[in-house]
Amino acid sequence: KKQPCTENLITKCPGVNISLNSNMASRYSSLNMGNFVKHSTGNQEREREGDVEGNLENFVLEPGCQRVHYKCRITRDRKGMDRGLYPTYFLHLERDYGKKVFLLAGRKRKKSATSNYLISTDPTDLSRGGESYVGKLRSNLLGTQFTVYDNGHSPRRGESREDWKKNGARQELAAIVYETNVLGFKGPRKMTVILPGMTQDHKRVQITPQDEHESLLECWRNKNMDNLIELHNKTPVWNDDTQSYVLNFHGRVTQASVKNFQIVHDSDVDYVVMQFGRVAEDVFTMDYRYPMCAVQAFAIALSSFDSKLACE
Repeated sequence: KKQPCTENLITKCPGVNISLNSNMASRYSSLNMGNFVKHSTGNQEREREGDVEGNLENFVLEPGCQRVHYKCRITRDRKGMDRGLYPTYFLHLERDYGKKVFLLAGRKRKKSATSNYLISTDPTDLSRGGESYVGKLRSNLLGTQFTVYDNGHSPRRGESREDWKKNGARQELAAIVYETNVLGFKGPRKMTVILPGMTQDHKRVQITPQDEHESLLECWRNKNMDNLIELHNKTPVWNDDTQSYVLNFHGRVTQASVKNFQIVHDSDVDYVVMQFGRVAEDVFTMDYRYPMCAVQAFAIALSSFDSKLACE
């Protein structure tokens, strides 16, 4: 009996080379209050290519439009004195005609007790006090659980909830949980992504915890998923011919990596909310769809770069 080789996760099914937006189904999925609601369009309606609309700071924080596919590329810069340990990541929106539009930059903060990444719309200013600071990603000590925040301020001692919200309360945009799997420490990792739910008019529900008990992670642990969306990585399929685990990235990912993943909802695993994978040593593709925004997707990708003691 052949023993599964779980060192690598290959990135596309043999013989499949189809553009993601070349053959869309006649329905799309939207997320309202944490649930997938399926709509029938009645015709073969294709997704359109995503583009930056309006102010960049607003665009990267707003949920993507429905029936729009945002194709992005992440480049990792490890040049310089300390960039081997603290590389800078740049996110660009890709266009079919070859043009790239800069969206975000992210870098791990030094001298922080846990992994802490700052995210900015200015690649030259990755500071917490910078005008272009839009959010951050913070992990637990093990590097297995992450929370994504916007640029609001955390609650001050003695501050009422009303005053806090009036002064720009910090929102939690996402939480990511990495788990080991039944195959052991090597092989495909299990990911859970928790997002704020969507209102009926497709706005993101504001999650503004004043303490840890109200956080996305704590709500998920307690199975209190009101107004929240729970997503998971799509389970790879073992391929006897290639002796590896396979996922179909429709040509968007070209190199095998255990970090390659697709994020889906259990009720519709064919609607890929986000996918991420390697195309070169320091180049990765990152695609997302409604209800995600660019900051959420970029932060989830950054979490996959981070060292995870319990997942390697």
